[in-house]
Amino acid sequence: MFARLVGESFIRSPRRKLLAVAAVTVGMAVATATLSMALDVGDRLAREFRSFGANLLVTPQSDTLPLEIGGVDYRPIDEGSYLKESDLGKLKTIFWRHNIIGFTPFLDVPSRISDGKSVIEVTVIGTWYQHSVAVPDGTAFKTGAAVTHPWWTVQGSWFAEGSNECVIGERLAARLFPAQSAIGQTIELDSAQKIAGSIANARNSPVLLLVTGVLSSGDAEDDAILVPLGIAQAMSGHGGEYRRLFVSALTKPEDSFSQRDPSRMSPVEYDRWYCSPYISSIGRQIQEVLPGTEGRPIRRVAETEGRVLTRVSTLLWLVTLAALAAAALAIAATSAASILERRAEVGLMKALGATNVVVGGIFLAEQVLLAVTGGAAGFLLGTGLSRVLGESVFGIPANLRMSLLPIILALAVFVAVVGSIVPLRRAALLEPAPILRGE
Repeated sequence: MFARLVGESFIRSPRRKLLAVAAVTVGMAVATATLSMALDVGDRLAREFRSFGANLLVTPQSDTLPLEIGGVDYRPIDEGSYLKESDLGKLKTIFWRHNIIGFTPFLDVPSRISDGKSVIEVTVIGTWYQHSVAVPDGTAFKTGAAVTHPWWTVQGSWFAEGSNECVIGERLAARLFPAQSAIGQTIELDSAQKIAGSIANARNSPVLLLVTGVLSSGDAEDDAILVPLGIAQAMSGHGGEYRRLFVSALTKPEDSFSQRDPSRMSPVEYDRWYCSPYISSIGRQIQEVLPGTEGRPIRRVAETEGRVLTRVSTLLWLVTLAALAAAALAIAATSAASILERRAEVGLMKALGATNVVVGGIFLAEQVLLAVTGGAAGFLLGTGLSRVLGESVFGIPANLRMSLLPIILALAVFVAVVGSIVPLRRAALLEPAPILRGE
C-alpha cells in the first residue's frame, strides 16, 4: 500500500517533478565534474608545475660551505665533497621512484678564456642535456636538463654527449663575439690544473670546444659555458663525480604534518609520512640510496606549488558545496510546493489514523526517487563535463571514475533528505480538523 501511494504521488504534477529532477541533475553534474577534477588536480597540477623545473637539490652532506652566486658554485675545484655519478641509477629504486621524473647532475669548474684583449675568468658547467642512466633493475632512464630545466632555450643546438662541443651563455657570447655569431666558433679553455696547480689528475693541456648553441636561462648560466659532464670531470680531475644534483619529482603539497620532525614521529605517523609523496619524504628516501647526501627542497618552487594547488582545490570544493546547496534548495522548494498542494490529502490521511511518520515517509520517498533519478543523470552529464574541462584546462581529458557514482547518488539522497526537513516539519504540524473544514 505504501509503495502504491508513493508511486501515485510520484507521477502527479509531472512539470514540477521534471523541474526538480532537472535541478538535481544540474547540481549533481557540477558536483561530479568538480569532484573528478579535484581528485585529479593534484597529479595534473604537479605535472604542470614541473615546467618550473626541479624542486629538490641534492648535495654532499659533508661539503664545505658553498660559495654560490646565482646558483653557480665559485669554490675552488679542489675544495668540497663530491658524489658518484655511478650511483644515480639508484634514484629509480626508491619507494616513490615513479614520482622521480628527472634528475640532472652539475659540476662547476673554474676556467679562463681570452676575448682577444684580456683573460676572462669563466665557469664551466658540466651537465647532461639528454642522457640515458642505467637502473639497477636492468632498465634505462632518460633524463637531463631537458627535463629538470625545461625553460632553458638554446639558439642553435645542444652539445652531443661525449663530444668536444659546448653551449655558451648569451651574455658571455655577446662579450666574446660582439660582432659575429658565437655558433660555429671554437674556444680554448684552461684546465683546472693550470689554474689551481694542485690537482694531479686534472687535464693540463688546453681544452678546445666547438660552440653549437647560445643558451638563454635568465640566470647565472648566461655567463657560463655548459659542456658534457665528462669534459668537466676531465678538466677538474674528478672523473665520474659531480657536486650538485637537481631532482624533479611529483610531490604532494606540504602541510603541517609534512613539516614535522620524522625522528619525533610515532611508528604509525612515520609510516604515513614515509608513504606520502611529500618533498621531505622523497628527499629522505634519496638520502637512503645515496648515502652522504642532503636533499633540500627548492622552496620557491615547492611553496608555489603548494599555494596554487591549495587554492585550486579549495575553489573546486567550494563550487561542489555550492552545487549541492542549490540542489537542496530545489528539493526544498519542490517538497514545500507539493505539501501545500496536497494539504487536503494530508488532513484526510491523518484523520484516518496515519501518523506523521507515514505521511512524512510518503513525501520523503518521493523526493528520494527524484534525487536518485537526478543523481544518475547528473553523473552522466558531469562525467562528460569533467572531460571537457580537463581537456580545456590541462590538455588531457579527466579519467572516468565509476567509483564516484555511488558517492554522487548518496550525495543526492543526502541533499533530498536535508532539503525536505523543513517542508516535512511543516506537514507534521498540520491538523486534520481545520483542513477538512476548509480553513
